[in-house]
Amino acid sequence: MPPSNIPGQTFGDLAPSEYPGERLGLPRSGAGSVARFGRRLTGLIIDWALASLIVAGLAQVVPGWHGLTANPISVPLAFAVLQVIFITTIGGSIGHRLLGMRLVPLAGGYIGLWRPVVRTVLLCLVVPIIVWDSDQRGFHDKIAGTVLVRG
Repeated sequence: MPPSNIPGQTFGDLAPSEYPGERLGLPRSGAGSVARFGRRLTGLIIDWALASLIVAGLAQVVPGWHGLTANPISVPLAFAVLQVIFITTIGGSIGHRLLGMRLVPLAGGYIGLWRPVVRTVLLCLVVPIIVWDSDQRGFHDKIAGTVLVRG
């Protein structure tokens, strides 16, 4: 075990946070605080439903696309496109924005294109969203260097 300069602490130990986002320098509650699980899950459901409605609508109105709803990749693809478009343009998906959330890069500044793309690809894999840290950031947000905050 490597030596520690702090008595009673071993290498790699971190004191537990008092609240999600404390280590990120975010407030405990209100605007700018980490968006909690229930709000994030509801936003995800809204976004998935919107993608499903778009696919169903396209299958009805575009000639030759009637089998679109039977294709298992249609809704996830529509979901991914919506995520990337809206995160880069309005700072969050439709579900995020309806529920008062926005996605911000930890480094500050503009979110760019690569962060929403990486985050969305990982989000569509599902597993990264069920693995999160004490700041309630999913693996997809950790890799993309983002955090979903209240608005």
